Amino acid sequence: MTGVPVVPLQESLLPEAMDISFKIVPAILVLAMLGLFLAIGFVFRVADTENMWVAGRSIGNVENGMAIGANWMSAASYLGMAASIALAGFYGLVYVVGWTTGYFILLIFMAAQLRRFGKYTAPDFVGDRFNSDTARAIAAVTTFLIGFVYAIGQAKGMALVGLYIFGDFGGLIPGLDGYQVMVVAMMTITVAYLTLSGMMGATKGQAVQYVILIMAFVLGLYAVGWTQGYSTVLPQLEYGALISELGDQFSEPFSGSSYYLWVATTFSLIFGTCGLPHVLVRFYTVESERTARWSTVWGLFFICILYWSAPAFAAFGTDLYSSNVGATYGDPGMTGAASEVIVVLAAQLAALPTWFVGLVAAGGIAAAIATVAGLFIAGSSAISHDIYTNIINPDATQRQQVLVGRLSIIALGVLTTLAALDPASSIAALVGYAFALAASVLFPMFFLGMWWENANRQGALAGMTTGLVMWSLPMINEIVPTYVSSLEAPLSAGMAQWMPAIGSALITLPVVFVVTIVVSLMTDEPDMATKRVVRQCHSPEPMGQQQTAEDVVTDGGETPADD
Repeated sequence: MTGVPVVPLQESLLPEAMDISFKIVPAILVLAMLGLFLAIGFVFRVADTENMWVAGRSIGNVENGMAIGANWMSAASYLGMAASIALAGFYGLVYVVGWTTGYFILLIFMAAQLRRFGKYTAPDFVGDRFNSDTARAIAAVTTFLIGFVYAIGQAKGMALVGLYIFGDFGGLIPGLDGYQVMVVAMMTITVAYLTLSGMMGATKGQAVQYVILIMAFVLGLYAVGWTQGYSTVLPQLEYGALISELGDQFSEPFSGSSYYLWVATTFSLIFGTCGLPHVLVRFYTVESERTARWSTVWGLFFICILYWSAPAFAAFGTDLYSSNVGATYGDPGMTGAASEVIVVLAAQLAALPTWFVGLVAAGGIAAAIATVAGLFIAGSSAISHDIYTNIINPDATQRQQVLVGRLSIIALGVLTTLAALDPASSIAALVGYAFALAASVLFPMFFLGMWWENANRQGALAGMTTGLVMWSLPMINEIVPTYVSSLEAPLSAGMAQWMPAIGSALITLPVVFVVTIVVSLMTDEPDMATKRVVRQCHSPEPMGQQQTAEDVVTDGGETPADD
């Protein structure tokens, strides 16, 4: 780095006590891992839309479950969840409760029905179910926006972990500090991988990414527990012996935050889970509705392995921080930057071998890349398939659609990179904003569209518009001022208290449901063809691998349910 002007790291993003230096063995591990992802993308590269968006509807339940797990366990799960528990103790379990509960709703009410409807994307469902290109466009814009907001947290997580492995290369790109250089580098590799692979390559890659991230997380937890005397066989249970030593801030419910905020955040996370486009699209990639259900079960199992372990890692890391660095709580206490790498920091403070700490760090990068893969594929398909092909150019060739999809991935990558250079919030909070958006706009359309055949175009348009506007208000109230020096956040303390950005769906979702139902009742019912498709989504009769409910109804292949 001789001759390269060094740009100091932003103090707010510098995790205290973390060894920020180049480490040869961890660097080789991470570069080999990234090379593997690129190789998988090349081997399973796509040239047609069927494989680009839904992997040819050929993915099995265990493989899809692993892809769901990797798709889901982002930097927010791998890093941010332990961070929230470390800083907020009991309150941080909001993410474990909210995200896990959401999958039960998906399993019972949505997985099989979505597969039977059988489209390519979340906006595809909205546009076809409600017979509206305007609704399709709103859903596509929402999907793109969710991918953008959600991915900012992933880019931040990759960069923070990258600092530990590769060190501070501030100034390598003129004007950017080490964190920002790492954001650019990690996002460049991720975008290159996704542009090449499409959904088929992303799914194959996510199965590998899951294995890497779960092994890194669980092995790291066991190693820290064993070497420090915290645990022997089941650290997920034995960490309870530490709780009394970590103080009231860790163990006392709601000692630092309000009960209302916990409820609001949990609500948003539960229903946001059921509206995330990159999760819902996984049900389109399987061969049947039975596979959709079982892949959800497998996905929940794979997810719970990490969720069961995160509180233990947070407890171990918090105790090690208190013993080796300083008091975790109080003034000054552990910073948010340190908490966001508490998983890596715990392994480092436990004096584990550098290569092993590097393996734990590599799992965080794998988790972030896996989730960005799902987000960017969903976002690019919304632009290419739902806006370009269905609205702008219905005669687009397969080649044109894939090209627009790849350009959309690049555009989303550029926007995410720019926003992640100076993130407005923590990893977990950034992800929470995306969940609130999904719960406010998309989930009501999926649930009502699938379970109430009289939900119509006018109701959907009114509901989605209401949800989008209401979600924007707390975001403007809390986030915009962080980028405008003359403003102080929040603009309205009352709104921040009762309609917080991270939990706004507690207010917005019921309102959107009421608006959609009332407007639908006041206007004409959907046509009979649409009702028949909805009924077919609940039929017990099996369908072919490439069939959709619309195919069955229009081709006369089978009798629609209850018709």
